[in-house]
Amino acid sequence: MEEYILPLSAACIFLALIIIQVIMKSEHPFRSALLSLLPGPAALLCVDMLQGFTSVCIPISPLSLSAAAVLGIPGVTALLIIQRIL
Repeated sequence: MEEYILPLSAACIFLALIIIQVIMKSEHPFRSALLSLLPGPAALLCVDMLQGFTSVCIPISPLSLSAAAVLGIPGVTALLIIQRIL
């Protein structure tokens, strides 16, 4: 049962983003929702690729990936700050 929680929550978040795009009367709600999810994981990937130079490491897990996808670049920044504090 627990293995279905992550895909189900990701689908619900994506559906919520599509609904928001429809409410905002976007011309292409599916494409807009998909494009709004990309900058966060891209920033997380950049941080992961540059860890050899910066010695900053955010482990890529379902939680960090979800935070990056939903919150975007500010979410990755928050993950960096939390990682440095703890």
